[in-house]
Amino acid sequence: MPSGMRWRLTAWVAIVMIFALVITAFAVYNGTGSQIRRDVDQELRAEMGEFAQVLHGAGTRADAARRASTYLTSQPFGAASTLLFATLPGTGVLTNQPELFGLRADDGETRLEQRSEATLAASLLRAPAGISTLPAPDVGDLRLLRETVRAGGVAVHLGVGEPLAIVARSQNGVVGAFALAGALALALALAASLLVGARVSSPLRRMAAIAARVDGGDLRPRMPLSESGPADETRVLAESFNHMLDRLTAAFEAQRSFIGDASHELRTPLTVIRGQLEVLAAERSPSSEDVVRVERLVTAEVARMSRLADDLLLLTQAEQGEFLRLDDVDLPDFIEDLWAGVSATAERRFELGPVPSGVLLADSDRLTQALRNLIENAINHTTPPSGLVRLDVQDLGAGRLRFELADDGPGIPSEQRARVFDRFHRTDASRSRAAGGTGLGLAIVKAIAEAHGGRVSVRESAGGGALFVLDLGGFSARRRPAGAFERLWS
Repeated sequence: MPSGMRWRLTAWVAIVMIFALVITAFAVYNGTGSQIRRDVDQELRAEMGEFAQVLHGAGTRADAARRASTYLTSQPFGAASTLLFATLPGTGVLTNQPELFGLRADDGETRLEQRSEATLAASLLRAPAGISTLPAPDVGDLRLLRETVRAGGVAVHLGVGEPLAIVARSQNGVVGAFALAGALALALALAASLLVGARVSSPLRRMAAIAARVDGGDLRPRMPLSESGPADETRVLAESFNHMLDRLTAAFEAQRSFIGDASHELRTPLTVIRGQLEVLAAERSPSSEDVVRVERLVTAEVARMSRLADDLLLLTQAEQGEFLRLDDVDLPDFIEDLWAGVSATAERRFELGPVPSGVLLADSDRLTQALRNLIENAINHTTPPSGLVRLDVQDLGAGRLRFELADDGPGIPSEQRARVFDRFHRTDASRSRAAGGTGLGLAIVKAIAEAHGGRVSVRESAGGGALFVLDLGGFSARRRPAGAFERLWS
């Protein structure tokens, strides 16, 4: 049995249609019967009014009986006509159906039918005033209206009845019409649901086929999008699917690039180490100077590989939840210690702007590492002894704090500023390798900033160099006491 989405959709449409048709047919069936019964009741009241009007003005009982008999004779009773009868004291029953009340024999009836009619006649005569429904042989149910009027000085009991066969015929007609119309409507609805289901499921099937290709390792296919189609759920899903594939492709490309760059960075020192060891091994009696030289080069390359491994480990840890150990950091003391340490490492023109007083919720070790990387980057791209390295700290309000590290070096080209925080990206590869850099320093800064819920960016400084901007949250300012730390390094 088919079990696809379009078949399930068709089955649900069929169930809903059948349920709706049954409910509607039931409501129309009952409504039709009720409406026809109301029409019958109105006809009975009209007939009763006419019957009573005939007796109105009768002077004597005999006159009333004559008038009633004359009227009843002119109103024959049949399966689709009205039953009329009247009872007068001393006269008995007057009716347009004398066989029913036993006033005239009907040779064509059996004893059972005669007994049934006698029972009905007794029920008609005992019926209460107003409208009631009685079972009647030959004509089905009978709707009866009983009233009492005064005529000829006596009380005349009148009865007007009408068969309800028309109600049954009308209701049966409704059922037949609904059965035919419902069958046609159901067939059309099923055909339409199959077409709609096929149309709806078609892009999903294509998406499943593309997903299967992606699962097999092919990230090139994309879901086709109709430029003129509406932005429905299928289109939104297709756009999200394509966006996901774009991100996966970018992630795999970045992974491959990262692995290639890491392999290259590790291969270079290994090549140097192997080459130096081969040169040393080629000499039968190497001098102490050669041994020291090789030892110094090997130690430097091993240290470089160790730094690379540490940086890669740090970037891996930055993607985990326990990367930071947050604590309150007294900002003036923190900056003073940091600046005192880095300003002694190189001969540059170090400048420090005013530092706002307050407490920053951060991991002091990680924040120190990020700021040191920015400062070392500035040192590497400026010339001694007058190259500018300046740090400004600003309270942005609303708990936000900004660090700005500026230099007067060559700066970063605008087209490379978006990639400068990528792993292993260098604006000057040869100088970075000569300086011993791994190409991960700024990537580490970005990872630490994002782990703190902040961000880092770069633009041109006032002196034409680079200006790195590190924004963090979690700062609580306080009023600076007199004589607090505020110093300009130069």
